Order: sequence, then structure tokens, then C-alpha cells
Amino acid sequence: MKILVCISHVPDTTSKINFTNGDTEFDTSGVQFVINPNDEFGLTKAVILKEQNGATVTVVNVGGTDAEATLRKALAIGADEAIRVNANPTDGMFVAKQLAEVAKQGSYDLIIAGKESLDYNGGMVPGMLSALLGYNFVNSCTGLEVDGNNAKVIREIDGGKETLSTSLPLIVGGQKGLVEEKDLRIPNMRGIMMARSKALTVVEPTSDVAATKAVKFEKPAPKSAVKLVAADNLDELVNLLHNEAKVI
Repeated sequence: MKILVCISHVPDTTSKINFTNGDTEFDTSGVQFVINPNDEFGLTKAVILKEQNGATVTVVNVGGTDAEATLRKALAIGADEAIRVNANPTDGMFVAKQLAEVAKQGSYDLIIAGKESLDYNGGMVPGMLSALLGYNFVNSCTGLEVDGNNAKVIREIDGGKETLSTSLPLIVGGQKGLVEEKDLRIPNMRGIMMARSKALTVVEPTSDVAATKAVKFEKPAPKSAVKLVAADNLDELVNLLHNEAKVI
């Protein structure tokens, strides 16, 4: 079984976010980048499947040279090889088309992507990738078992979970719960040393052009001061909720 894991290179959640050039570009100065958390759950699941079924695991990223450190970490965690598509990931459809080309070239049985990236939270790429490839697709995946050409998948739905049976080739949009947090792999020295000798291939993008562009970024408005209302002053509470908060 050949597994492809899509990796996004995203800012750490503790990073302070700023913008430059008139708020049209994200300022990367001093920002620590990591594997997208949803993708890390997927990568860990892929490594577990590799250990159980003798699969091969390839990680892929659409991005610049700065993403190679993140790909090397994925190799240290247990992936066998890495591919970087040398393009700026500015548009969900553009990214999906680049990933689809890599998937076609590699003939993968299972593709695991995070259901969304931590930075833009678009949640578009896995579904678009499925449509481009014509593969079965399950989103919000919190459980995955593979038996030969068949798969049992658990996904999160409103009010509960749903268990599905499907077949390979398959794309899943993974999230927290796909593996337990305690099972996430931290690269050890042996893994880091081995990652240095694993293949990291850079490929040029297809001729597709991004259909959208960022016009402006804007931070959320700062929170206003807290107003305390006496427990017995219900009229004032209702007034504030109605006229200021406008929630009733």
C-alpha cells in the first residue's frame, strides 16, 4: 500500500501574527513554523499503518524552501520520502491541482490530508483533491482502519459519529482523534539522523494559475472592557444584551 500524506507548513499557535505591505502580506519575521496539527494526526496514522501493513509513506507540501525543515521533521517522524512542489500555496484550488498531479504520478492507494490548515482554515483542499482524482472521500475523519482494499472510517458529524465502509483509493480529511494525542511521534535522534539521508524531491508546479489572491488581512477587533452587572439588576442586563451586545 502506498500512502501520501499532505503536509501544510503553518505558524505555531503561540506566534504573534502581523502583516506587512499595507496589510496585504503575512509577516513571517520571528515566526516559528510547524506541521499543521491536523496533518500531524494524519502523518502519525500513516506511520502506524506502515508499521502494521508494510506500507510506504510519502509526504508532500506545496511551498517554498522554508517548508523543507517541516518536511524533514515529517521524515524524522517516520515518512519514507518527501516531495516539495516549488510554488507559493496562495489558493486552495491551485494547491489541490498541484497535489493531484503528484498523486497521479505516484499512484497512491490512500491519501491523508488534514481537514483544514491552521492558518487559513479553508477546509477546501481535501474535497477538491477528491473531485480532481475521482477518489472516494471521507472528511472530518477520527478513525481509520485498512484491510486489503477495504477501509472502515469513522467521521465526526453533528451530534455524534458515523462509521462508514469504503474502498481504496481513498482520500480522508483527518483531524484530532484520528490517533490519540499520546500516540503522536516526537522525532528522536535516530529518526533525525535517518531523515538526512531520505529523499526530498523538489518538483516544479503545473501551469495552473491561482484563481484568487489576498487583497488585505485584518486582525480581529480588540475586546472591549468587561461590564459587571449586579445579580439583582436584570433590567440593566437585558438592556446591555439587547442594545450593546445585540444578542437578544
